[in-house]
Amino acid sequence: MEKAHLNDHFNYLKIFKMTIFPIVMMVFTSLYSIIDGIFVSNFTEGGDAFAAINLVFPFIMIIGSIGFMMGAGGTALVSKLLGEQNKEKANKVFSLIIYSTIVIGLVISISGYFAIEPIVRAMGSITDTATEAMIKDGIIYGKILILAQVAFMLQNVFQSFFMVAEKSKYGFIFTFAAGLTNMLLDGVFIGWLRLGVIGAAVATIAGYLVGGIGPLLYFFIQKKGIISLGKTEFDIKAILRSAYNGMSEFVSNISMSVVSIVYNAQLLKMYGQNGVSAYGIVMYVSFVFIAIFIGYSLGMAPVIGYNYGAQNHEELKNVLKKSILVIAVTSIFMFAFALFTAGPFSRIFSDGDESLVEISTLAMRVNSVAFLACGFSIFASSFFTALNNGTISAIISILRTLFFQILFAYILPLIFGKEGIWWGMTGGEIMALFMSIIFLLANRKKYGY
Repeated sequence: MEKAHLNDHFNYLKIFKMTIFPIVMMVFTSLYSIIDGIFVSNFTEGGDAFAAINLVFPFIMIIGSIGFMMGAGGTALVSKLLGEQNKEKANKVFSLIIYSTIVIGLVISISGYFAIEPIVRAMGSITDTATEAMIKDGIIYGKILILAQVAFMLQNVFQSFFMVAEKSKYGFIFTFAAGLTNMLLDGVFIGWLRLGVIGAAVATIAGYLVGGIGPLLYFFIQKKGIISLGKTEFDIKAILRSAYNGMSEFVSNISMSVVSIVYNAQLLKMYGQNGVSAYGIVMYVSFVFIAIFIGYSLGMAPVIGYNYGAQNHEELKNVLKKSILVIAVTSIFMFAFALFTAGPFSRIFSDGDESLVEISTLAMRVNSVAFLACGFSIFASSFFTALNNGTISAIISILRTLFFQILFAYILPLIFGKEGIWWGMTGGEIMALFMSIIFLLANRKKYGY
């Protein structure tokens, strides 16, 4: 099957070719990222270890979100330069972004290592239901994971740049290898050796190294592709431009982590430990579903950036129109699937705890409605990132992942009781959908789509 190219006219078949590997890659990434939770919840006694992972993971994602920012923002800039037929500059900017990510990652890993303990203890002090065992497990898990943040950031950066290089298959191969490494080592360290959160963290680090260092070596070795690593020039404007373009991805990941902290605090008060665990289950499953939309947006972003740089307005219109239809059909199928599989998914993580199954099943059924709306907002945010408009992209992300969800997390329980908190996420997605439509309509003439 002949692959699609950035300068093609895209029909549905070429869209499929362009997005299938990033979609599979993101779904697989989400699947292997929840393997820790499955193993820990089923191979450790009590719920402290599983709750501890859910407690600390938001902080790890905040730090790792810099990789998402540099990858998405750098992709927008590099693909635009390629559309302008400036390949030499595109390669220098690509190299600069990778080297900058390594330096930033090293600095943050060192400083973050010392920040993990006070942060986790601060979260635990919010409520009396957070046990000392949960806090200690969270600190151990966080301190180990944070040591590999350079590799984690690189993995996130290269996921985007494989699309620009028209090597999405290689992106999937590295992701698959990273996930397989993580899953196999989870089986050894958690299932066999019963090392708990320590085993989960070490297995995850091994996956990060495969997914981050492997692509680094690949882009250093190959020199005949669209982009490759090599000499660069320090260009603070290019770094800042990439950060600006990818601001929405950075804000989105931080916002989701902040929202997780807020929800965990609320749920600890309302449901106790099972509330945190139920929220973790909902998030784990949601990651897999949302990964489809993220993967699609990831695959189409270089196409949008390229055509924006080439000022091909007709193709921008074509890609946007077809993408909206693809997302609409996918959203309906995802809603139906999530609604009817809420119970089975809940049981996978619950280890026979019927109370937890009941809570998480309700939460997942409510959250299934969100899949009717979130895909459009995710794509809209990515669309404006690719157009090098980080401001609008960030606003959509903030509204979707932070403002509306936190607002509803406090308001809805006051109206509908503690069950109302589960509607907070869904309500936020619906409101963000309306805002995304407004931004798309308001900027049609400016960008010519």
